[in-house]
Amino acid sequence: MVEQKPKTVRELRNAGYKPVTVKQEMRKNLVRRIEEGQAHFPGIIGYEDTVLPHLENAILSGQDIIFLGERGQAKSRLIRSLVSLLDDEIPVIAGCEINDNPFAPICRRCRDLVDTDSHHTEVEWIDRERRYGEKLATPDITIADLIGEVDPIRVAEGRYLSDELTIHYGLVPRHNRGIFCINELPDLVERIQVGLLNIMEERDVQVRGYRIRMPLDVLVVASANPEDYTNRGRIITPLKDRYGAQIRTHYPRNAEAEIEIMEQERSHFEDDGERPVNVPQYMKEIVAEITRLARRSPDINQRSGVSVRASIADYESLLANAMRRAIRLSEKEIVPRVSDLPYVLPALTGKIEFETVDDGREEQIVERLIQGAVLAVFNHYFSLGDLEPTVARFKAGYSVEVSDLTPSSDYVKLVKETEGLDSAIGKLGAKGSPPLTASAVEFVLEGLHLNKRLNKDKVAGRYQYRG
Repeated sequence: MVEQKPKTVRELRNAGYKPVTVKQEMRKNLVRRIEEGQAHFPGIIGYEDTVLPHLENAILSGQDIIFLGERGQAKSRLIRSLVSLLDDEIPVIAGCEINDNPFAPICRRCRDLVDTDSHHTEVEWIDRERRYGEKLATPDITIADLIGEVDPIRVAEGRYLSDELTIHYGLVPRHNRGIFCINELPDLVERIQVGLLNIMEERDVQVRGYRIRMPLDVLVVASANPEDYTNRGRIITPLKDRYGAQIRTHYPRNAEAEIEIMEQERSHFEDDGERPVNVPQYMKEIVAEITRLARRSPDINQRSGVSVRASIADYESLLANAMRRAIRLSEKEIVPRVSDLPYVLPALTGKIEFETVDDGREEQIVERLIQGAVLAVFNHYFSLGDLEPTVARFKAGYSVEVSDLTPSSDYVKLVKETEGLDSAIGKLGAKGSPPLTASAVEFVLEGLHLNKRLNKDKVAGRYQYRG
């Protein structure tokens, strides 16, 4: 039998409920999860030894938090993951706009209710999702949006301007006993930032000159891009001082984390099972390496950063072209190849900012990044001495043509005709599947070309490798 939850203040008191602050609540739940060895920030990859220890310390010490980092560093995901540290449900006075504590209400309406009949005042239970709110900072945000404003309709009904019941509460009070996030805080104009000072420290506000004592119980979190301090705005020093912890985020420190994020975040569709997707590890590494090279390229604006979204979008584009080929050639397995890599260009160019370059050079820069990634990954898998028999075959006058629409069966024949290729694709684990064989052959040929052991010509949308 399901236990009935208390429905009035009296029932809540008789049930022994003891309210705690939101920071104490999160601290309690975090301590329990650490003791039990549970993962308390699911979906966050690559921050286990850097960002997450600082975040845990901030929660354990009850501090408001700023996440500082470039775009695409999971700042918003980190903030939203904090919701999982809230209790499943908490009781509030029914109908309250600011989630009042039934034992200690702070808004005038709820105080009057409790003063009139504290025992029979109704309570309702709200889940953790209703206790989280966020706002993207834009220059048009007003104090009314964040703190509140006098409601002219309530004044027209006969109330005085000085009456607290005329107040229409803003976003911060409406997330009392919860978490409120301001994304891109430096974009908030300075006079509005000033309006947050009292909310975060003294816990009172002024609306139209009327001072309201409002001891809000809220964890205030913000995100900011370091570039914003100089380009679009800044966080005023008194406000920055009121945040307890400034936690710096970063891009994945290794290719393994980048690949894990790509796999986790790429789009999935209902028809994915119709054609199995099989992505060789070296192709994943190439996509991750493209992004990692872009983060070091002098041709790309490093202050703007190269988001992990670039890796995700590139990976999705790579799989999309492989799927398009499989459909057209009636192949049952989707396996990306090196010849699919040029199709990541539209995705990548939309995710990076180039330094001042001549028109048309952007494509050349991206092509160099792709070539550099293929070369780096190839040299990780092979030494050139292992492929000398294959190179000798081409030097003897042999040549092949490939393209992203070449059937996989053609590559199987090519392996039989080319000495040394069979052992190379075996090293890549590509035997037994024509699409995997095709991908492995293109990887080997392109790697030999980039190491200047084979020539490569582009002819009518096809690529010819020759000695």
